Amino acid sequence: MTTISEIERELSGMRTGQGAYEPAMRTSVMTHIAWVPDEWLPAAHEVLHGLAERHPSRTIVLVPEPSADDGMEARVDQQEFPLAGSERSICTETIELRLGGVCATRPASIVAPLLIADLPVFCRWRGEPPWRAPEFEQLVDLVDRMVIDSREWREPVAGYRHLVDVFDRVGVSDIAWSLTYEWRVKLAKFWPTIAEQEIRVRGPAAEASLLRAWLGARLRRAMRPVESADELEVQLGGERIPPLRRDQVSPADLLSNELDHFSRDRTYEEAVRSAAA
Repeated sequence: MTTISEIERELSGMRTGQGAYEPAMRTSVMTHIAWVPDEWLPAAHEVLHGLAERHPSRTIVLVPEPSADDGMEARVDQQEFPLAGSERSICTETIELRLGGVCATRPASIVAPLLIADLPVFCRWRGEPPWRAPEFEQLVDLVDRMVIDSREWREPVAGYRHLVDVFDRVGVSDIAWSLTYEWRVKLAKFWPTIAEQEIRVRGPAAEASLLRAWLGARLRRAMRPVESADELEVQLGGERIPPLRRDQVSPADLLSNELDHFSRDRTYEEAVRSAAA
């Protein structure tokens, strides 16, 4: 069993250089919470490692273990990055908390004392949220922005029907939506004649559904159902638009881009509502 007081003492030791730690300057621009069930943990660690230098933060990784005994186990770590032209370094802190039993349903009371005052709080939720479950509801009310990736959901459209209930409570970023950006820019160039054309959207379920919903909402017209494919593809009037050629973006870069957004994305919310209808 670990207590919040023990975690705070460990963090203090890191900052002051007590024990096994060398003193380093802590630099944080946010508190970054990650809800990471065990099956997502290796991928999450890889992303967080690539993220730390670009978005120095206190990162709190929550690993729910509802079938374990009640209690909490913590591991505290820090990453250091040298300051250019200086012998000093900056450090970011990572707190990994395994929440056993009932603790897995009470994350807000555990996390709240560990938040850095006066800084924004982001939560990256891996996998599909357990809609209306206490752990999800609590974190929605605690954080400033919830970052999801609806590509991780088994049935994205069914998930969007639940997601619309969250928009008035917290800002939402969806990595699947960000992957449609270049297509939205390209299709916008076909306005206004696109309104009269037959439109077909093919692609992975989340991205294709969001792009189709965006088109339908913008054009205020019914759209054909999406067709499954490995990559996004759009046909206008029976003519296939050449596929976009884009560089591969790492998972860390995708998340980093979302951590730069603070305001609500009304266009995304409109697309989700259209997809859920």
